[in-house]
Amino acid sequence: MEHSAPSHFINFNDQISCFDLSSHDWSQNLCCVALSNRIIVGLIRLPEESHSDSFEWQVLKEIHHETRCHALAIAPETSLSIVPKNVVIAAAGGDFNIRILQSDLEDNTSVRILSGHTNYINSIAWDYEGEFLASVGDDYSCILWDCRNGFEIVTRFFLTAAGMSVKCHPEEKDKLLVAAKNGIISLYSMKSDQVVLTIEAPKFPLMSADWSTKNRHCAVALAAGELFVWDLRKPSRPVNTKQLHEDGGLTVKVSPANENLTASIGRPDLTLKVIHAKAQLPQITAPLKLFGGLCWLNRHVAAAYDRKLCLWNVLTK
Repeated sequence: MEHSAPSHFINFNDQISCFDLSSHDWSQNLCCVALSNRIIVGLIRLPEESHSDSFEWQVLKEIHHETRCHALAIAPETSLSIVPKNVVIAAAGGDFNIRILQSDLEDNTSVRILSGHTNYINSIAWDYEGEFLASVGDDYSCILWDCRNGFEIVTRFFLTAAGMSVKCHPEEKDKLLVAAKNGIISLYSMKSDQVVLTIEAPKFPLMSADWSTKNRHCAVALAAGELFVWDLRKPSRPVNTKQLHEDGGLTVKVSPANENLTASIGRPDLTLKVIHAKAQLPQITAPLKLFGGLCWLNRHVAAAYDRKLCLWNVLTK
């Protein structure tokens, strides 16, 4: 199969461990990239958004981080439209702590350390109102932190396996989707601390799950290299399955523009694949060799490998 060359790429002087791209209104195109001991905060301008019709990358700030990052999440309160600017990032470190980094992109940067996990943290997510931060990890737990009360632990959900993914949804403000490695995906109510829905992937290990922001009824998971898609109104069985990565998958993300379009990375060769639910073959196939994260930016998909952050233009219709 022919490999797809990236449309754009950004070079760094160190290996990328993870990254995040903002999906929030006041910080669109903001990009945070974690290297070995620092986080680069920058702004991406795509050709269709640039006055020069070219791809642009602007570094805004470098923030020191004491340990290797395992996950990053840009907070919804982040804004580049106010003075002073306000950038808030949650960074999950290799020391099992979460650091809340807040910066005005000038001289003022603060760090708050959240301790509560006892093993590696695999995924973190802010709710869209900025009230809570959720995190899951290898300690079989999901922790909910209260952002408006000093990041106190509101509750802790105990899982039956390592927590691999946690997701919030702009239209389901009370709900939290939590995926565990044994294939169990649970929908929690943050207000009642109760499980309101449970679905189970037919295969395991489950390595990643996502919740479509375009369609609140659509959830996906990557388990044993196979993509599973559910309609949450009919959760008893997947509505679609595709074998994508014969030696196992690592991560999956649903396009924010089309719930039928997913990007995933898996083995062999840590290959990126972008595929439509109704298609037999991927639209994009690119072996990465090294893996440093996966995100969508408008109609582009971004993946990090080694010292490069690459973007591919995707047909989203």
